[in-house]
Amino acid sequence: MQTYTFKPNDDGLSMAVMSYEGDEAHVVIPEQYCAKPISVLYDKLFAGHKEIVDIRFPDTVTDLGEFVFDGCTALKHIELPASLKYLWGQTFARCEVEEIFLPENIFSIPPHAFKDCRNLRKVVCGSGLKKIYAGAFSGCTNLTELIVGKEVEISDDAMIPPEAVKRV
Repeated sequence: MQTYTFKPNDDGLSMAVMSYEGDEAHVVIPEQYCAKPISVLYDKLFAGHKEIVDIRFPDTVTDLGEFVFDGCTALKHIELPASLKYLWGQTFARCEVEEIFLPENIFSIPPHAFKDCRNLRKVVCGSGLKKIYAGAFSGCTNLTELIVGKEVEISDDAMIPPEAVKRV
């Protein structure tokens, strides 16, 4: 069984998922609560849930909070919604995701977004990406391919092996 708690966002038009209780491998985030769309997944929402294998997002999610998937060691693949705009710090820290495709609306990868994702091999960034911040990929020891646009600014200390960067 999956249980969530919700809170209205400041805009009054959408909701944030504040907490999660459950032990299922396959997680489905609801599309709405109280007839308002879900747009934010709050900090540490799924942190430490080692049983989660996959997550299904509604097309209304725009923000993933800090440490949302921290320590989700069974989460190998994740399909992010096209509506996603913002990753907060350490969103995927210590997650075991192997490859990820970032949607077109994400304009930056914050510091330590993928900290210690040791199995992360490939990242494909959407055309909206403008900047990758310091430490974004610290501890990603198996990162061999980061596909970005030609104009993307990459911090000198983003911790990306130079040979992994492929500009298209």
